Amino acid sequence: MNRSALFIIILILSIVLISAGCAHQPFPLGHGLPGFWKGLLHGFIAPITFIVSLFTDIRIYAFPNAGRWYDFGFMLGIGGFGGGIFGAFRRKKR
Repeated sequence: MNRSALFIIILILSIVLISAGCAHQPFPLGHGLPGFWKGLLHGFIAPITFIVSLFTDIRIYAFPNAGRWYDFGFMLGIGGFGGGIFGAFRRKKR
């Protein structure tokens, strides 16, 4: 591959990545949007929901949601599922 073709490919990829960096989701307006506690629950059941979502029209992540608090709860729920339940099956080194 010559230098001009490589330059064109890098230029096109750069334009695409810079354009994608400008995309954002508008903050949803509404009442009763899922917040921290729903995020925690959704994070906790995410592995099970993923398997169900392969065969049905159920989504893992709620949108619209209340924003960063939902994300924080979701991440805590995912971490609690991975470390909390499966932590009992780990062997402890003596």
